[in-house]
Amino acid sequence: MPAIALRLAPDYLRRWLPLLTLIALILIVGASQPEFLDPGHLLDLAGDTAVLFVLASGVSFAIMLGGIDLSIEAMASLASVVVALTVGRLGYASFVLAVLIGAIAGWLGGLAHVKLKIPSFIATLAVGGVLSGIALVISHERSITLVEGERGYLDWITNVSFGVPHEVIIGALLLLVADIVQRRTSFGRYSAAIGAGEAAAYASGVKVGRQKIIAFILSGSFAAFAGVMLAGRLTSGSPTLATGLLLPAIAAVVVGGTAITGGVGSIWRTLIGALIISVVRTGMTFLGIDIFAQQIVFGAVLVFAVAVTIDRSKIPIVK
Repeated sequence: MPAIALRLAPDYLRRWLPLLTLIALILIVGASQPEFLDPGHLLDLAGDTAVLFVLASGVSFAIMLGGIDLSIEAMASLASVVVALTVGRLGYASFVLAVLIGAIAGWLGGLAHVKLKIPSFIATLAVGGVLSGIALVISHERSITLVEGERGYLDWITNVSFGVPHEVIIGALLLLVADIVQRRTSFGRYSAAIGAGEAAAYASGVKVGRQKIIAFILSGSFAAFAGVMLAGRLTSGSPTLATGLLLPAIAAVVVGGTAITGGVGSIWRTLIGALIISVVRTGMTFLGIDIFAQQIVFGAVLVFAVAVTIDRSKIPIVK
């Protein structure tokens, strides 16, 4: 029995530690700063989390397969620039255009990874560099503020209905979409199988390459959608608008309990991870901690989360 308990302990820890951590953080910050628990502030916190959650949701598709997408930050920034440049002429179609560009960028990154046999972090890092360059060129290296007549097209992002910010509603809808994709489709089932053991999945007839490309298309699309939401929140587009979100997005996925080696995880865990990151970020502000220390904290949290969730049987040799 003790041996069985020891084997079950890591799974139990991976499953429940993120939720317990979230509850503990909320109680700790709330105890030191009671206004943190004000319902209005908690709704604002949920709204602030929405963009991070959407960005993290996309990259979670790649991580579930055992890959990574490092282009999401650049893609989100490019999407904001595309919206800022085209919404005046295209209206709502500019949002579709931005997401379509995200899907194409994801497809190219996935294609480079699968067909050229390039590690996903190298392929997507290169794609991210290209996307950043495009954003800088088409924006003339400047931030583009939306004029009054253009801002009306973004009301579906910035408005509030029944006391709930639309960002929260959008995040909830995308949560349901991602959950259906992960749990109700063959892609979701194959993703878990590939992440758990790519060679075994390939031997059983799973089209591994196609599944990977789909994952990167989803990652790029979600990243672009996050960029659209950022453009709505800030009523502007910039080639650096999403700068600083890559590390928190990846941390949100891993902190939520999704193994960086793939095969274990869910979109609900990513939601919990995104909330943890937001509570840490907001809590540090409430407690008067220097905002520049946040990246240090996120880095430390990411290392700890990877150490807890990683499946070391897949990487007996660490390089």
